[in-house]
Amino acid sequence: MTTSSQAPEAKGFRWKLIAPLAVWLVIYLWPVPAGLNVNQWHYFAVFAAVITGLILESMPVGAVGLIGLTVAGVGGYIDPDPTKSLRWMLAGFAESTVWLIVGAFVFSIGYRKSQLGRRIALVLVQKLGRNTLGLGYAVAMSDFLLAPATPSNTARSGGIVYPIISNIPRIYGSEPGPTAGRIGTYVMWTAFASTAVTSSLFFTALAPNAAALAIAKKTVGIDVSWAQWFLGFAPLGLLLMVLVPLLSYAVCRPEVKSSPEISEWASKELAEMGTMSRNEWIMLALILLAMFLWIAGSSPDIRVPLLGSNFVNATTVVFIVISLMLVTGVIDFSDIVAEKSAWEVFFYFTSLLTLASGLNEIGFIKWFATEYAKPLAGLSPSTAMLLLVALFFWIHYFFSSITSHAAAVLPVVLAVGSGIPDLPVTTLAMLCMYSLGLMGVISPYATGPAPMYFGSGYIGKGQFWGFGLMFGMLYFAGLLLIVWPWLRVT
Repeated sequence: MTTSSQAPEAKGFRWKLIAPLAVWLVIYLWPVPAGLNVNQWHYFAVFAAVITGLILESMPVGAVGLIGLTVAGVGGYIDPDPTKSLRWMLAGFAESTVWLIVGAFVFSIGYRKSQLGRRIALVLVQKLGRNTLGLGYAVAMSDFLLAPATPSNTARSGGIVYPIISNIPRIYGSEPGPTAGRIGTYVMWTAFASTAVTSSLFFTALAPNAAALAIAKKTVGIDVSWAQWFLGFAPLGLLLMVLVPLLSYAVCRPEVKSSPEISEWASKELAEMGTMSRNEWIMLALILLAMFLWIAGSSPDIRVPLLGSNFVNATTVVFIVISLMLVTGVIDFSDIVAEKSAWEVFFYFTSLLTLASGLNEIGFIKWFATEYAKPLAGLSPSTAMLLLVALFFWIHYFFSSITSHAAAVLPVVLAVGSGIPDLPVTTLAMLCMYSLGLMGVISPYATGPAPMYFGSGYIGKGQFWGFGLMFGMLYFAGLLLIVWPWLRVT
């Protein structure tokens, strides 16, 4: 029995393992296109194989990236000198954006260990949860308050918000299945749709944001601060935080209209937690410090006391706060070492960003821009912008990883855009990067917490796809009608 039951799984694994190699071999043997040399084309074959492995999840994502980086380095595609090739391979490990991601993951440890994240969510439910619509706003606000310092929407929405709100529907006899519509569908969809918005609103709310910015910086020389990121998306992001619970209420049509029992339940949970602990107060102070330094420290016009400089790099802020978390005992160093997801991300992003930058270094991106921008050359810059952003957003139906999407598609879209006369590449890059969190709403596999909400049983299969398309269209329209004009005038 064991052998037969494991056979299909083993076959699936072998197929996913062979597919990237097949992609590499096909491209490797394909005639080199005009305008490229053999070295450039073979490097692209390695990159395409890595992206295929990431999409199919042939093996752990960190392993896929590390193997691809090793093959590219040993192959000497960037530089035939072995020493220089090794330097290129290791350069990504010094990228500040990579350490920003890893460091910010440690913040979520502090939230979990101190219980601050759970307390914030429960307080909001207690204060706003007396009616069902207010409960929706409590769920959305929980994610909103946690987002600036939780770089993983899986950790934030799946690890903190979901375990709390999953207790709510059952109080009303709303179980997965026939009774899900009483209140469970509304609560679950509001939480999921909200985390897509907060993931785009804050630079540090979604790990791929930093990766995308690093790609944009290497590809077209664009860089923005934490505050600039927030201000650029705020007109749409803040509006959506108001609208999402209301629209979800209209779409999901919960049968239960009031929910005083939820407030009572949250009060009991808070009573069991007792008063705020020492570590909760410290964690709250450190998060406020981090946000102050991210905002004020990125402005050359604001003096940051005690730091000897007006400017504080966002990654430096993370190291400062982590050091204080260790000194004060909010977390232990063993917690950092044991944070498996952080170190997987470290190897994953490091290798992926290095490989993506290699496309630009060897001239592949420039070639692609020259060749594939030609069909768009006759279009107006606005039309070309619309088509490129639409491509970047909706092609996510073919991806199960936002990071893989950013690594595979963002360099191509920016390359094409940079080849179109009078097209503002900075605006194109910002619209694409702001898309990353929003596009997570469109399918049951589009982002980390999606399978969790889909698997809860409170949102039917047809509902999930339908709601995803509906909210995806709303979010995409907001990008074009609100963010795009806003970026033109700022």
